[in-house]
Amino acid sequence: MSLPPLASGAEGPAALRAFTATVLDALARGSAARGGPLPAGGPEAVARRLREAVGEVLPAHGTGATHALDTVVQALTEGAADPADPLCAAHLHCPPLAVATAADLAASALNPSLDSWDQAPAASELETLVTDALAREVYGTSGAALVTTGGTESNQLALLLAREHHGPVTLVHGTGAHHSLPRAAWLLGLPRPVVLAGPGGVLDPAALHETLTALEGGPVLVAATAGTTDAGLIDPLPAVAEVCAAHGARFHIDAAYGGGLLFSDRYRPLLKGVERAHSVTLDLHKLGWQPIAAGFLAVRDPGDLTVLAHRADYLNAADDTEAGLPDLLGRSLRTTRRPDILKTAVTLKALGRSGLGALVDLVCAHARTLAGLIDAHPGLELHAPPTISTVLFRPTGATDTAVARIRRTLLDEGRGVLGRAHADNRLWLKATLLNPHTRPAGLAALLTLAEGPLT
Repeated sequence: MSLPPLASGAEGPAALRAFTATVLDALARGSAARGGPLPAGGPEAVARRLREAVGEVLPAHGTGATHALDTVVQALTEGAADPADPLCAAHLHCPPLAVATAADLAASALNPSLDSWDQAPAASELETLVTDALAREVYGTSGAALVTTGGTESNQLALLLAREHHGPVTLVHGTGAHHSLPRAAWLLGLPRPVVLAGPGGVLDPAALHETLTALEGGPVLVAATAGTTDAGLIDPLPAVAEVCAAHGARFHIDAAYGGGLLFSDRYRPLLKGVERAHSVTLDLHKLGWQPIAAGFLAVRDPGDLTVLAHRADYLNAADDTEAGLPDLLGRSLRTTRRPDILKTAVTLKALGRSGLGALVDLVCAHARTLAGLIDAHPGLELHAPPTISTVLFRPTGATDTAVARIRRTLLDEGRGVLGRAHADNRLWLKATLLNPHTRPAGLAALLTLAEGPLT
């Protein structure tokens, strides 16, 4: 029996080259067969087609690598939502850059495990270089950062650090905060969070002051949001920072969406005050165009991370650490960790701050263009000018039931992927524009989709 080839080692590149061609061909055929932003037919039809195409997933005897790759990749592609399609604009789900995706192939082939230095000698140092650079983007010369799987893990870590430093903190956040924040409070056994409603869906500093005054006597963590999931709103960060400082409250900013604005000279001022937060969540698989996952948690005081220190003799024995082998266990709550940092390192090096900033500027400009088209359209209603790259709109006079039906009809037919959001006690269609390659025709087509099911 011949052994299947490995991805690394002397023969790895040759084997991967042949398999990569198979994958690329299957991707192309699958995309052509799908023919749009989403597979048509709804959940049952998509599941049935996938089952029929893949067949038995664990046969007694394998079909061979080429056949398996070709079959399964094409089936998955036919049934995928394509974030690169301009009519796929529902979520904070970006089309990844080709250079980042290519780098991710190398990460999978090399397969470093970032739980001990002897499994990831260069990857551990590359992670340090990149996280230090991102921390400087947030805090300037000070600060540190950790790699996470995304905003949920970053927010959970932020609450954990607060609890370990201050005791059982009470979380205070606005109505637009991400669901992972109250969920993290529950997971960590913290008191029930205090949720503040504010004008326009953002935190009200005056209401925050009143709340913190009432909570004095116990530790508090205030979580502001820079880029809400529903509308891309940004809390008034400088004013919130002032209130937190006056009351001695710990300050966290969930900038999973809006953090990418740091790369843009034009939009970075929207994040003024971010440097005053004790911790900041960033996600570069949103406004960073990375394959999932590319999350980070930045902290102003690197000493905050010492509470994550953990000892496992087979990974970071004390004498090994004293002899100079880096200790990686304190960089994450996870043990085995993929080298997700490689794709981000390549992207930062390839595009630089100006290149990433230009992409940010483009998607924000697309959102403003789309908002202008909606505002000028007699049959559509715009909720508000976009803050980042999210636009809420609805057919004029439509009921919430009709708005929900429009979205589901488009999904079932595979013609478009629009999100949904509640604001001002009404249901809105949501377009989250993260594709810098979108053209005016694609924006106009989004609006045609929104009208179609009603006509």
